[in-house]
Amino acid sequence: MKDTGEDERPPGRTGLMEYEPRRGSIKRHLLPAWFDDAKLGIMVTWGPYSVPAFAPTGRGNIVDIIRREGIPALYANQPYAEWYLNSLRIEGSPVYRHHISRYGADYSYDGFAGKFNTALDLWDPADWAGLFRESGAGYVVLIAKHCDGFLLWPSALRHPHKSDWTANRDVVGELTSAVREYGMRMGLYYSSALDWSFTEQPMRDAADLVASGPADRRYADYVDFHWRELIDRYEPSVLWGDVGYPPGTNLFSLFAYYYNRIPDGVVNDRWSQVPVFARRVIRSPLGRFITERAARRMFLKGMAAPGAPHCDYTTPEYVALPGPAVRKWECVRGIGRSFSYNAEETETDYASVAELIHLLVDVVSKNGNLLLGVGPTAEGRIPVPQRERLLGLGEWLSVYGEALFKTKPWSRAETETRDGIGVRFTRRSASLYAIALGQPADAELAIRSVRPPDGAHVRLLGVEGDLTWRQEGEDLVVTLPENQGETPALALRITPPPEN
Repeated sequence: MKDTGEDERPPGRTGLMEYEPRRGSIKRHLLPAWFDDAKLGIMVTWGPYSVPAFAPTGRGNIVDIIRREGIPALYANQPYAEWYLNSLRIEGSPVYRHHISRYGADYSYDGFAGKFNTALDLWDPADWAGLFRESGAGYVVLIAKHCDGFLLWPSALRHPHKSDWTANRDVVGELTSAVREYGMRMGLYYSSALDWSFTEQPMRDAADLVASGPADRRYADYVDFHWRELIDRYEPSVLWGDVGYPPGTNLFSLFAYYYNRIPDGVVNDRWSQVPVFARRVIRSPLGRFITERAARRMFLKGMAAPGAPHCDYTTPEYVALPGPAVRKWECVRGIGRSFSYNAEETETDYASVAELIHLLVDVVSKNGNLLLGVGPTAEGRIPVPQRERLLGLGEWLSVYGEALFKTKPWSRAETETRDGIGVRFTRRSASLYAIALGQPADAELAIRSVRPPDGAHVRLLGVEGDLTWRQEGEDLVVTLPENQGETPALALRITPPPEN
């Protein structure tokens, strides 16, 4: 991306060398306010895998499969369409059978890159950025390189084995410019530990996930060059690593390099490094057994990437935490059950607008952000069901966003109404927000265990004037206005806030 002036750069850039490449120095980095305040981000997963756009459906999301059948069953029936290449390498898998039937046994995954590049002529980054802004998102994270190794920017360091394994447009640069034009932050995802273009064996279980990526020095240098190039050229506000990092390197050097250039940038938690000797142990029969059980238990608890040497926030995947977390976190999931576009998915595979609103409210009440995955078609069109969900989120946030943006968790995250509707809490210094995840059957909303101070003002966001309320024991009973309209969730502002 061409540097056209200081005004296009992310705020907070100082040029001061404040961080050194060691743990103690890096740990001084504080979570910037912009990330805590944003609450909603969009992750875009787009690449050669968007051409076949296939993954099996009918088993639920990855958490459902892991819980019922285990991690080996997940890889054999992977619902993520962006994992097409790995699934194709598992003989007899649904993707393998689909590929043979549709394209033939001799058709290489590499052929999808040419089709993807041809379709790139149709892509309009401004359309994406405008839609993401309408959704209410504060930041966007683009998959610059997924596990298939295909690059979405013109790197000065090309693939050592595949000279054309790169997009023929600067997707990273063009989308970065468009996103910033709409006032949002831009982040970049890069698959560091896994790159299937350097390996041939498929991943079949948890041991393969953590111990099968390239481990030689040449690959580590390749990854380090790319990360620093992305930082220098595009100045991302988020470094979103995934599935670990090559062993034998000093990650604090990369983090110091990043923070010194982008002091208000953030780093996620998926940077664990597994030494070469530990990989051999993990991939032994006993190691596979232990790793499978530990990974399953951790993943279902929301620990997607244990053991990172440093992070600003954590990233549970398709899992929401049960209560307010001390550390900032980010719930990561697709609108459907795949992050990239899966042509097999139907309306039943996509979360509804109401479900996404409820999820966003729940996550924010517990000190989290929601990073919602969008999967465009190979031609760069965002499918209508995904577009409808994003616009639905934005419409709700245009009325009730005050109850989420720039808020903090309260002393407790939730309660319910007397008729069983879930309620979530957020706060600002002068007000408490009580967000009901549904509408009551009558004109009164009775919220359990909330006691405002005498004389408090209670308002329904989107409606002028105070509401009538009374205290019945420990419960707050609010009379709602007539003809307020249907909404998946409504938010009350209580000023001053209760003390409990």
